[in-house]
This record gives sequence, C-alpha cells and structure tokens, in this order.
Amino acid sequence: MMSKFNGRLSLALVALALVVVAAAGCKKKEGEAGKGAEGTGKTLKVGAAVVPHADILKFVVPKLKEQGVNLEVVTFDDEVQLNPALAEKQIDANYFQHVPYLEAVMKEKNYQFQVAGSIHVEPIGLYSKKIKSIAELKDGAQIAVPNNPSNEYRALALLEKQGLIKLKPGISNFQATPKDIVENPKKIKFVEVEAAQLTRTLPDVDGAVINTNFILDAKIDPQSAVVREDAKSPYANIIVVRKGEETREDIKKLVAALQSPELKQFLKEKYGAAIIPAF
Repeated sequence: MMSKFNGRLSLALVALALVVVAAAGCKKKEGEAGKGAEGTGKTLKVGAAVVPHADILKFVVPKLKEQGVNLEVVTFDDEVQLNPALAEKQIDANYFQHVPYLEAVMKEKNYQFQVAGSIHVEPIGLYSKKIKSIAELKDGAQIAVPNNPSNEYRALALLEKQGLIKLKPGISNFQATPKDIVENPKKIKFVEVEAAQLTRTLPDVDGAVINTNFILDAKIDPQSAVVREDAKSPYANIIVVRKGEETREDIKKLVAALQSPELKQFLKEKYGAAIIPAF
C-alpha cells in the first residue's frame, strides 16, 4: 500500500511541476506581450488646460493609439504648474500657452524648452454686459484686462487696433501695461485682474478683455464679443517640450495628429469661430 501511495504521490508531484512550468511559461509570454505593447505603445504624458486643450488632445487619442502611442492627458487645476511639471519631467509635453507667454516664462525661470508645433488660436476678445459696440463705450469707462504681462499686452493691442488707445512705440517683446499707454482719449480706467477671474468681473465693469478658454469654461458664447482678434493673431497655442526632445518619434506623431485635416474639421464642428487652426 505504501509503495502504491508513493507512486501516486510521485505522479501527482510530476503533474504539479508540469502545471507550474506551464503557468510560468504563460506568465512570461504575457509579460513579453506587455513589453511588446509598451515598446510599440509608449505612454506619452501631455499636460493641458482643461478647456479646450484637453478635449482637443482626447480627440487624437485613438489615432495615436493606432500608431503605437498611448496618449495620457494630464490636467492641472492651476495652469501655471504646467511649465514646472514639464521642467521636472512629470510630463513629456504641455499644451496650454502661446509663444509670447512661453518666452516671458523662459526668461524668468530659465527653462530650456522648445516649441514642437503650433496648433490653434483662441482669439482674445472684449466682452461686456453693458455695451454692444465700441461706439457705446463712454468716457471714463472701466475695462478689465489680464494682469500677466504677455496677455495684458495682447489685450491692450486689441484695444489699440480699435482706436481706443495708443501704446508707446517700440514695444517688441509682447509685454506692456497701462503705464505704456501714451494716448487715451476716452480716459479709460484699466482694472488689472487675474486672467481666470475676468469672467466674474463682467457685471462690475464696462468691459473685460478675456481669453477664449475662460469664455468657453464660463459657458459664454464667444460670438457675443464686442470685438475679437482675427486669424492673424501671433498668439497660437503650442505644444511645448524640453529642448532636444522635439525630434522624439512620439512627439512628432502627436504634433502630426494635432495638425491633421481631421483635427481641423473637429475644431470647426465643435468650436466654430471660437478656435481657429494655426496650421
């Protein structure tokens, strides 16, 4: 009996060993498959503003997946943190800013960044709950403008184009404040406000110059602007990467997907005149 039992036990142990080996083989194959998918499907982390940048990135996720790039869209509550996150390698690229803003930040923080591609323009506009046209703007009117240098210049340049003010000549670095105004015939009073808070100031001022992303976020119709920038604006929103990484294959695929005819059609259908392709 003992011998018979030992024989059965030996057979059982052999069978168990075979099962373990087979299982190990399967696990290895799964690991290799995962590695293969990872090799051809590297995760690309791109930090973005919630509106409209994250939505635009999400549109190209399927197309990039077909090309072996797993795009992960990372949003921040505070957009100001997107450049530090890129510098600290928490993300591979970011998509929320335009060139004048980038240049100002790079100069201040000494970031080593590079523009990988221009994607779209969000025309900045003058919005108001009190007037429908520039002609209705009274002397001494209050106008709120963004308080960061590049967007403040952008706001003042828009008003200058409308003949409301004149900036001192020679401003070439896309930075200006109301102190740089040399002519102000209507004696407009300027209120400098954090860009993200401008939509909340509308009831309290005669007008506010606001970026389109904040207008969309506040569910305000961009077409309701009293005046807006046109497609010739130098403020295209860009994909930004660390210097030297603009030639990475996954970055090039990302930019190509964002500069495709399909993306152009998506922008037209979803945002209309609120967002203009910059490619």
